[in-house]
Amino acid sequence: MLVQAYSPMAHGFHLFLLFSYIISTNIYACKHTERSSLLSFASTLSSPPLNWTSVDCCRWKGITCNQDGWVTHLLLPSEGLKGGISLSSIVNLTHLTHLNLSHNSLLGSLETKLFLSLNRLEILDLSYNLLSGELPLSLPSDNIWIVDLSSNHLRGAIPPSFFQQASNLTSFNVSNNTFTGYVPSSICLQLSPFVRLLDFSANEFSGNLSPGLGECSKLQVFRAGRNNISGLLPEDIYNATELEEIALPLNSIHGAISDKIVNLTNLAILDFNFNHFGGELPLNLGKLSKLKFVTLDFNNFKGSLPPSLMKCTNLVELRLVSNNLEGDISMLDFSRLRQLTKLDLRINNFTGTVPVSLYSCRSLKAIGLSGNHLEGQIQAEILQLKSLSFLSLGYNQFTNLTGAMKILMSCKSLHALSLAGSFEGEVMPYDDDMVDFDGFESLRVLSLANSRFTGQIPLWLSTLKNLEILALGNNQITGPIPNWLGTLPRLLSLNLASNRISGEIPKQLCRLPRLVVSEPLASQVDQYEFELPAINVATNHILPTQKLSFYPARIDLSNNNIVGNLPTEIGQLHLLRQLDLHSNKFSGVIPDQISNLKTLEVLDLSMNHLSGNIPSSLAILNFLKEFNVSYNNLEGPIPISTQIQTFNTSAFEGNLKLCGAPLPNKCRSNKDIDEDNKSNKDMDKGLHQLSWFYIFTALGFIVGFWGVCGSLVVNKTWRYAYFRFVGNVQDRLYVMVAMRINTMKRRCRG
Repeated sequence: MLVQAYSPMAHGFHLFLLFSYIISTNIYACKHTERSSLLSFASTLSSPPLNWTSVDCCRWKGITCNQDGWVTHLLLPSEGLKGGISLSSIVNLTHLTHLNLSHNSLLGSLETKLFLSLNRLEILDLSYNLLSGELPLSLPSDNIWIVDLSSNHLRGAIPPSFFQQASNLTSFNVSNNTFTGYVPSSICLQLSPFVRLLDFSANEFSGNLSPGLGECSKLQVFRAGRNNISGLLPEDIYNATELEEIALPLNSIHGAISDKIVNLTNLAILDFNFNHFGGELPLNLGKLSKLKFVTLDFNNFKGSLPPSLMKCTNLVELRLVSNNLEGDISMLDFSRLRQLTKLDLRINNFTGTVPVSLYSCRSLKAIGLSGNHLEGQIQAEILQLKSLSFLSLGYNQFTNLTGAMKILMSCKSLHALSLAGSFEGEVMPYDDDMVDFDGFESLRVLSLANSRFTGQIPLWLSTLKNLEILALGNNQITGPIPNWLGTLPRLLSLNLASNRISGEIPKQLCRLPRLVVSEPLASQVDQYEFELPAINVATNHILPTQKLSFYPARIDLSNNNIVGNLPTEIGQLHLLRQLDLHSNKFSGVIPDQISNLKTLEVLDLSMNHLSGNIPSSLAILNFLKEFNVSYNNLEGPIPISTQIQTFNTSAFEGNLKLCGAPLPNKCRSNKDIDEDNKSNKDMDKGLHQLSWFYIFTALGFIVGFWGVCGSLVVNKTWRYAYFRFVGNVQDRLYVMVAMRINTMKRRCRG
């Protein structure tokens, strides 16, 4: 009975839900014109199908309609869309408020017609596409508040009228295009104070930053890095007191940072690296208590680090590489910077010792102090930094290398260690000094170069199973190359250049596991990045990436006393990209097997005693950027290839018997050689025939002579007859001559 009592009520409720569903379906059903426009848009795309098949377009993926059936949202980011933006279709979506087609491969330009039609647009995101052309004269509506056109191929200047209708704009991002002209910093004079983000980075803007940014009272982020901006930083930027980030790296801005920067009390990110800023750092920089990331690398700042900076307790990164800063940093108290993860003060003029207070910064992952005038010894307190991964202390005046290595070997998280240019003239730590060695378990990079270290390559290095880069160049290391170097499972870069190493190249070195595989193993290719960028302090050169995988596979044994033949096994190092063996005492021929190194980019065999021909198989090395075989005893033609002929003659000089391009002395053609061979054969044949002529003449003379004279000697009767015959002939000749003389006399008298 209870169920029956409630049945009419339940039935009525179901009817109500059904009626509500029908009503809502009718309300949100898209209009026919909207559906046609969307299908027209989809038809221009050569991309995965959108599966827009149902009758009601309001139910399609990425589509939202209002209650009247007008399309308000077209949101298709990262859908693999390709093709051009169809103006004829999108312009008909006149009620569109949100348009997001980012991270696709769309082509076309942003014509004025498109913008004028979408006069209700609030959010426009076409970032990460292939759009080109110039911007239209103005934004589509005064309702728009977010515009993101970043990472396209847009060009030209931003029209002065572009922002006239954008009274509600809060975010404008055109980074990573090719815009030119001036940065429209006067944008704040035309907009309401709502704008919070302006990103003009990675374009081709030039000239000075004009005043006006100070009028953006709500501006939180201003980025214009990677351009050609010059001049001074406009003073009114310090009036934008809501600023949390100023990023202007890789420009040519000069001048000092004004003391007014302390007005920016919300500032968390200050990035001015790679500019021409100078002067001293503001003394009251410590008042910016919210600072987290300070990057002022590669400028001309001078003076001391402001002690007030140690009050910025929220600092995460402090980077001041390559300036003219000075002072005793051991006097600074880093102990309050408990959140500091990266400290980079490389290439300055700091003095003193490594601050003991630095070891209180337990979050530190990277320390860069190379290229200063620091002294003293490494203290055991550094082991308190359990997360330390990157340590660069080179090019200072530290002492006691062995003591430092004994301490640092216990840094369990250490991945990169550079002591190059420090501990000058000391001895490489002996194996006896590293008793029970089991340290550096995570070490991938070790640089002990440029320090004039003596001794031999120590055996304890053989335990570094994760080592990928070993740099021992420019020292005074003696002895042979140890066989065990070829057993290090991850080693891909070995630099032993400019030492006093002797002996031959061990064949084991030609079997480095990381280089012998034909393709890199998936387990060997990782995305490890250094905590700080690698810098060649000697040349002040910063490498363009912090990824370890960027470093080429390399063997550099140049400028030593290595002898013997180049091992044929060297052809097993299939992944080798750089091979430098110049200025040694190698002899024999260049092995054909080098042509197996298909990815080789650098090959330098100059200044040795190599002989024979340059193998013609080297012509298949299509990636060679540097090639040098000068000053050897090579001979014959230079192999013909598109690569080898592009190198200067200096790459071949000092080999007097080499010929062919690019050398001026031409090789004799095969035809000439064949003709010479034929002439030589004819001459040999003539000489051969001439010799037989003389032989037969001599034999004829001998036979004739002995045929006559021999008979006279043997037969007495013949001998008497012969002499009578000769006597008669003599008498007759005498009578004839006498009669001839008398006749001539008579004629003369007459």
